[in-house]
Amino acid sequence: VQLQAYGGGSAQAGGSLRLSCAASGRDFSNYVMGWFRQAPGKEREFVGNINRRTGSATYEDFVKGRFTISGDNAKNTVYLQMNNLRPEDTAVYYCAADRVYSGATDYQYAYWGQGTLVTVSS
Repeated sequence: VQLQAYGGGSAQAGGSLRLSCAASGRDFSNYVMGWFRQAPGKEREFVGNINRRTGSATYEDFVKGRFTISGDNAKNTVYLQMNNLRPEDTAVYYCAADRVYSGATDYQYAYWGQGTLVTVSS
C-alpha cells in the first residue's frame, strides 16, 4: 500500500498549485483521504479531508474558500487545489488515508504519503 503526494513547488502569493495524492496497492474509493501540512519549526496540522465514498469534504478554517479537495476514483487519486496562496501556506504537504477515521488527528490515519514541499513567496 502506497500513497504518493506530488505537485508541490513554488508560487507567488495569490497564485495556485494543485497537489495530487496517488494511491496504489488497494482500492481507496471508500476511504477518508486527508491532507496535512507541516511548516518549518511547527507541528503538523490538519488541512482537510474527503470521504471518498460520499464525496463530502471538510476543511480547516484557514483554508476554507481557498483550497478544494476532490477525488478521482478511476485514477485512485485525490487532489488538493490551492488558490489564493499565502506565504503562511509554505509547508510540506502530506496526504493520508484511513478506512474509518474521518477526523483531524494525524496519528489516527493508517497510511501516509511522503510529503511534497510548497513554497509561497510574497
